[in-house]
Amino acid sequence: MAKEEMAEAFWRFSLMAYAREGVAQALIGLQDRRGHNVNLVLFALWHALCRRQRLDPRAMGRARSAVAGFEHDLVGPVRRLRRALKDHSDPDVQAIRRRLQSLEVAAERRAQARLAAVAQDGPSDAGAAVAALVEDNLRLVLGGDVAAPETRAIVASLF
Repeated sequence: MAKEEMAEAFWRFSLMAYAREGVAQALIGLQDRRGHNVNLVLFALWHALCRRQRLDPRAMGRARSAVAGFEHDLVGPVRRLRRALKDHSDPDVQAIRRRLQSLEVAAERRAQARLAAVAQDGPSDAGAAVAALVEDNLRLVLGGDVAAPETRAIVASLF
């Protein structure tokens, strides 16, 4: 599969997952309360659920490296500014905030394209139980937070 097709497939999966009941709130909880990268969580889930692949530590390291600077320099600052303006009473500021939200989504999509570009190629692990793939991949991203209530909510919503 071409990298552009992989990026599009990953984006479509992410939109589907994010729209499932409780997933958005749980992902934001993992991000805000536990410091995890939502795109990396989605990447792990995409590999398990759609590609039927178990990620290894090297693949996750490549994924983290692919988005670290981009997240630090662009996505995070745009998100923080958008959130800081949330309760501002000026309609012009709110109009700018909506544009920042569009920019944030565009930046998230580019981050996902970077992740898709480092997605591991290779055969699927068709013999493995999907639940085991999900847990193993999420453990690489979340460590001990694989057992967090937010993680359980995401998994329950996607199965």
